[in-house]
Amino acid sequence: MQADDGAGPQAGTDTFIDSADARLIEHLHGGFPLTDRPFADVAAVLGCGEDEVIEQLRRMLAQGVLTRFGPLFQIERAGGCFVLAAIAAPEERFDAVTAMVNARPEVAHNYRREHALNMWFVVATETPAAADAVLDRIEAETGLVVSRFPKEREFAVELRLPIAEALRVTA
Repeated sequence: MQADDGAGPQAGTDTFIDSADARLIEHLHGGFPLTDRPFADVAAVLGCGEDEVIEQLRRMLAQGVLTRFGPLFQIERAGGCFVLAAIAAPEERFDAVTAMVNARPEVAHNYRREHALNMWFVVATETPAAADAVLDRIEAETGLVVSRFPKEREFAVELRLPIAEALRVTA
C-alpha cells in the first residue's frame, strides 16, 4: 500500500483514525491477498465484514487519511518508465504551476521542497518516449524548464510504522 500524492488532508482540518482504521492499515501494509475475494479474506482476519473493510477504505480515501490504495509495480519490467522531475516554480505562480502539473494523469505525486528546484514530481508512463512527451508538454504549458532525473538504480526501502501502537500511546 502506498499513500502520498502530495495533497493529503486539507490544511486546517482534523482527520483522525480510530483503532479499526489503524488495524486495517497495518494489516494491509506490505501485503494484500491475491484471491477471488481479497476484502472478504481481510475482513475474516480482522473479525468484521467484507463491506465494512471496503467502506473503511473508501472513507479513509475520501477524508485524505489515505491518498492512494493500490499496488506498486516495477514498471520498467513491463517496458514502462518512472522519471523524477523538478521545476523552479516562481512563488507567485506556484499554485498555478502545481495545478498544471497535477492535471497530467501521468503525474504520480507532486511535492514542494525548500530548494531552488522547489517542485518535485514523478511521471509514470508506459514507455520512456511517453515520459519525455509528458515532460515536454509540462515545459510548454508552464513555460518553465523541467529538470529530469530518470531512475538509474532500484532501491528497496520499506518503512513500517506501528500505527495501532502509536494510536494507543497518543489516545
